[in-house]
Amino acid sequence: MAKERILAVDDEEDILELVRYNLAKEGFDVICADSGAKCLELAETHSPDLIVLDLMMPGIDGLDVCKKLKTSPKTQSIPVVMLTAKSSESDIVVGLELGADDYVVKPFSPRILNARIKSVLRRSAKGDDDPTVIRRAGFTVNSTGREVSYKGEEISLTFSEFEILKLLIGHPGRVYSRLQIMKAARNDDYIVTERAIDVQIVNLRRKLKEGGKCIRTVRCVGYKFQS
Repeated sequence: MAKERILAVDDEEDILELVRYNLAKEGFDVICADSGAKCLELAETHSPDLIVLDLMMPGIDGLDVCKKLKTSPKTQSIPVVMLTAKSSESDIVVGLELGADDYVVKPFSPRILNARIKSVLRRSAKGDDDPTVIRRAGFTVNSTGREVSYKGEEISLTFSEFEILKLLIGHPGRVYSRLQIMKAARNDDYIVTERAIDVQIVNLRRKLKEGGKCIRTVRCVGYKFQS
């Protein structure tokens, strides 16, 4: 069985080696980059299963790298786990808005980083195994290919945005709390604020354009899909 390949990105040599060593010890095939430009190059040429991305780097910083990864057809489906020294909610929300799938705050425990990476990889693999195709209100949501279209127009979503849409559209009229949406999109071990869920919904509605009107806000409760 082929090893899952992780691209680790950090401009600090000691942190990069720490990440590389611990992931290799867990059985991952690890490739490394010490700059944002090198990350973008390796992401396209090596197609990693996941990228561990430091946000504070000289030149192209991690947020710009994440944005480029998520807007390129070749790399947009690769999960991204952010490493950040910025622990404030606003900084983390920016990363989530750009499509990151998880985050770990520096200084970090290698065991926690490994656990977060494995969790994201499990969620990604689970999505690939789900054969369900949902057709409703002009939408087609294909879990096998993780593809979404609205009235025939294909829409590119991040992993979390896709999971949120699939949850809501799969149970029209049912109201889901932010906590329920968080669990469905990221599992119980993911720590995130209600504000971050709201940001994901805003981004999802924007990408869905006219179709975004189907995602209704239920004040003080949560969200539902209603055509």
